[in-house]
Amino acid sequence: MNAVHIRSAERALSVGTWLIVFGAMLYSVLTVTPLMAKHTADRWDWTAPILPLVVDAAVVIVVKLDDVLARLGGHGGRWPVVLRWMTGLMTLALNTADSALKNDLVGMAVHAVAPLLLIVTAETGLAYRRAIATAVSALEAAQKAEREQVEQKQRERAERARQEALEERERAAALAREQREHEALLVREQAEREERRAREEREFQAARDVADRAERERREREREQREQDRERREHQGREQAEREQREREQRLTRDRDALLERGPAAGKLPEDEARQIVAAAFEAGLSVRSAAELCGWSVGWVSARYAEHRDPSTSGAGLAIASN
Repeated sequence: MNAVHIRSAERALSVGTWLIVFGAMLYSVLTVTPLMAKHTADRWDWTAPILPLVVDAAVVIVVKLDDVLARLGGHGGRWPVVLRWMTGLMTLALNTADSALKNDLVGMAVHAVAPLLLIVTAETGLAYRRAIATAVSALEAAQKAEREQVEQKQRERAERARQEALEERERAAALAREQREHEALLVREQAEREERRAREEREFQAARDVADRAERERREREREQREQDRERREHQGREQAEREQREREQRLTRDRDALLERGPAAGKLPEDEARQIVAAAFEAGLSVRSAAELCGWSVGWVSARYAEHRDPSTSGAGLAIASN
């Protein structure tokens, strides 16, 4: 049985108990009220239901508190027992009193059913609830023990796993340590070999450096000698080019001066000659009109030639002067 079954049984017991209690209360009120009315003054007839309600209220209190104490696993002592039996006997007496006064045994038996059922149900319900509380405690204890056992097994497994992991780490650490030592030995041997090879290479390199340095010095001397020869030739070439440039400029200047010193033309000169004069005038900075007077051509034609000389893409006049 699990907790679900126990709660279901408790609900059934509680529902059944309260149905019997309320049924017995209703039956008691209907039965006892006429009896109380007969034994009460006429002007107080309206108080007849009070006594059965009070007794039944005591029954409700007893049943409810017994239910709570049983759920908590407690015991109220002797006074709850006294109250429970006193209320039960009072209910039995009130329900059977009218039939007893009439010497009606059958009526007594009939009216005793509900009170007796209420008394037995209260005692039985209390016993059931205590038994259920005991069973629940036992079930919880068993579940707690089972949980503790499971937790103990889990802790044991965890401890074994931890121990195995620790041993595995120790083995791995030992293997790693051996591996490091082996690698360190290999590294030392490799370093010794590298050191020997490096020393041999340094000695070989030193000897080769001496030879290379001597070769570089020889090549450097040869290169410096070639550089000096090249610079001397370039210097001579520059001087020769400068002399030729000066001579060419002097010749161009003489030619330009000769063209400009001819004076105004008597008539319209040939176009090639006129172009040379216009080019010389442009280079000398003469005005268009002066150039027109020197070549005998119109001012418009000379202006067009000046425009050609101003345009960097044209150099015919300069070539003409140079060729002359």
